[in-house]
Amino acid sequence: MNVLEFSAVVWLGSLAAGFLGALSGLGGGVVVIPMLTLLLGVEIRYAAGAALISVIATSSGAASAYVREGYSNLRVGMLLEVATSIGAVAGATLAAHVAGASIEVIFGGVLIASAALSLRRHAESTGREPPDPLAARLRLDGAYPTPSGPQAYHVHRVPLGFALMFVAGALSGLLGIGSGAVKVLALDTAMRLPFKVSTTTSNFMIGVTAAASTGVYLRNGFVDPGLAMPVVLGVLLGSLAGARALPRLESRALRQVFAALIVALGAQMLWSGATGPGAP
Repeated sequence: MNVLEFSAVVWLGSLAAGFLGALSGLGGGVVVIPMLTLLLGVEIRYAAGAALISVIATSSGAASAYVREGYSNLRVGMLLEVATSIGAVAGATLAAHVAGASIEVIFGGVLIASAALSLRRHAESTGREPPDPLAARLRLDGAYPTPSGPQAYHVHRVPLGFALMFVAGALSGLLGIGSGAVKVLALDTAMRLPFKVSTTTSNFMIGVTAAASTGVYLRNGFVDPGLAMPVVLGVLLGSLAGARALPRLESRALRQVFAALIVALGAQMLWSGATGPGAP
């Protein structure tokens, strides 16, 4: 495969990754990294460096549309970015000192655990239960558009969400996935935001988180411009298409796609990390 063919394959795969990432709030990296490592043989830290840059593009493309349409909760996103940015720098620093096979195993385990948690039933905020005092003081409650008009909701358990976002940021820096999976679960399960608000707020946040850790990857030489360029172009176009499709899809369908996708990719990454060269 020559350079042009390689770039075309990477671009097409990144296009699909961006579309799925925008729908689920994953940020595209969750598909891009397995594609580059399992199918094309790219070392995982270089794949993570390219994916982190693509995460910035995904957030820029999809988040602008979600903010305009009224889905994202900007106050929640800006508050939690404090925790994710600190975690992202810590995780990116750790990535330079961990073996690639170990990162693959961690990557696969995180994805499968995220899928299992995402399928657990829980109650969303309906806007009719008592508001959380801290969330009310910070004016985090909001509303999102539905076919029958704006639907109000309350935000809950802000300190727990803040703590989980630090973990999400650390995983973002270590794995290069934007940690959209963990962020959606924290917003959706811990803070009880409606699923579409969780995914869109996650997309709003992941760009800042990725930017915080990308600087560490650049300093350590793990960002290849020739690899990053087709990844960014594909993910950006795919994320814009996904943002347009989201309002027409049901939350249950999004959750099922979310779980099936990351279980399959997580199992593949676990197998690769456990059996490949340098396996722990």
